[in-house]
Amino acid sequence: MADEDKRGIQENLFHAETDREPGDRNWQGFGFDINPPVFLIAGGLITLFIVLSLVFPDQAGTVYQDTRVAVSDYFDWLFILAANSFIIFMVYLAISKYGSIRLGGVDGEKEFSDISWVAMLFSAGMGIGLMFFGVAEPVFHLFDPHLGAEAGTEGAGEVALAVSLFHWGIHPWAIYALVALGLAFFSFNRGLPLTFRSVFYPVLGDRIYGWPGHLIDIFTIFATLFGLVTSLGLGALQINAGLTFVGDEVGAFPTVPDSIWVAVAIVGVVTGLAMISVYLGLDKGIRRLSNLNLTLMILLLGSVFVLGPTLFILGALPQAIGGYLGNFFELSFFGNTFDNHYFQGSEFYGPGGEGEGNFLVDWTVFYWAWWISWSPFVGMFIARISKGRSIREFVGGVLLIPVIFSFAWFSAMGGTALNFELSEATEGAISGPIFEVGEELAMFAMFDLMPGTLILSVLAIILVTTFFVTSSDSGSLVLEHLSTGGKHETPPTGRVFWAASEGLVASTLLIAGGDAAVEALQAAAIASGLPFTLILLFMMYAVLVGLRREYKTLKSDEFAELIDDLEEDDEIVVTSQTGDLVTHVRTRDGTVVDVGDD
Repeated sequence: MADEDKRGIQENLFHAETDREPGDRNWQGFGFDINPPVFLIAGGLITLFIVLSLVFPDQAGTVYQDTRVAVSDYFDWLFILAANSFIIFMVYLAISKYGSIRLGGVDGEKEFSDISWVAMLFSAGMGIGLMFFGVAEPVFHLFDPHLGAEAGTEGAGEVALAVSLFHWGIHPWAIYALVALGLAFFSFNRGLPLTFRSVFYPVLGDRIYGWPGHLIDIFTIFATLFGLVTSLGLGALQINAGLTFVGDEVGAFPTVPDSIWVAVAIVGVVTGLAMISVYLGLDKGIRRLSNLNLTLMILLLGSVFVLGPTLFILGALPQAIGGYLGNFFELSFFGNTFDNHYFQGSEFYGPGGEGEGNFLVDWTVFYWAWWISWSPFVGMFIARISKGRSIREFVGGVLLIPVIFSFAWFSAMGGTALNFELSEATEGAISGPIFEVGEELAMFAMFDLMPGTLILSVLAIILVTTFFVTSSDSGSLVLEHLSTGGKHETPPTGRVFWAASEGLVASTLLIAGGDAAVEALQAAAIASGLPFTLILLFMMYAVLVGLRREYKTLKSDEFAELIDDLEEDDEIVVTSQTGDLVTHVRTRDGTVVDVGDD
């Protein structure tokens, strides 16, 4: 009997009691496999957004700006409390009795190697963001510092790195881990569709397959799309800045204009590459590109470490981590209410400054909202590649491995930039272009001060491009899951459609945003992140309810009797952890344990 025809232990005892199957009422034709209500309504509203934004670009730009500020001003407290709650919850699950439960159940198997898994979750998580902000954010905080530091001093440099690590540390990955765990658990352990509607099964039951579920997935598509295009837009701006820099400053080829329309053209070219990659599928396209991304990123990081101020970087890493951990709670719960003493050394954010009271909207709340709006995309993608891992292994990997790399990245990139800025000979060489042109030029301005400028700049452009393609690939895969009712295997046509849609929406935001393109991209992330914060808070409850039921079944007499019967067959291998809790059951030849329909 074929492996897929067997009824395994998880399906027999743990799957939700429903006759419905993911995508069982889909429409198929012209290479598409779609859930009509979700696909047509979401596609229609996205088309309407594109048309209105392009027809009324000035009004659209104003709406973007007002939305960005309003959401941050009124709901900053919600983002702050929610982000901290997610960390507490994920750590609890990892160290609790639920940590031994396997995603995919006792007969679930890993689909990807540990190395490929780490590479894919990292590439999907924040690759473009690290390239864009790795140099720009620490330099920005050097001159407009937090925690009362004096602008432009060594004290401000330490704070700049600490605040950067805070924004790119445990908080974002706790958000991703929560979403990925919830989606993976309800899909792999309960047999429900790999979409957000499944998280509501404890409340809605089979109604997740009706209009309540359709509306949840439609809204998830919007959050996913706008969170994703924020990164794609930033990536296009950085590629444009890099090409302009290499052509103008280095003279490697004729100067490429630094303009929105060039950025839009870059979006078009890279989207075309993404459509080819996403057509090849998860294994041939995304996995290989993710491994390439990780290799190139390590190469670029190592080059900066060797060619830059090596001893300074080695000292900056532990000091930055110490500053991050020492101020962790103060930064995590900072609410901008008593802010004067926090920014007394900053002319911009300090009393009477142009940006007084705007630190959260410019940085922390933007980041938290961005991570949350990205969480459907990144979380669903991580869930898709994480089957077969225990919750403890999953949480440990997601919370620690990418965070350690992020710390190393900011210490090398940001530390090198700060070293140049604190030196009299090169002071202003990086900060000048940042404040005059934009953050997208920061990394290339730093490379201009180092040996091998051309090689480093070209490598960075290639890396941003491959991250762009990988993010679009991963996002298209997720959007396809959402628009097909959670089916795992679908034709490539739908993924190609969503890759094209991402490029169109990213171009629309760049055009409508104009000179304030970065702010327009931030507005998209913040607006889509707000309502999803409430969904993630509910997800904690749903996951806990599901894990309690799973654990209760694993400890039940019925399950124990089944395992005893299976162990009588010498071909069965049973793995137990946490006392007598069974965590893995498999045949010796690696096939599914068939327990029939009982």
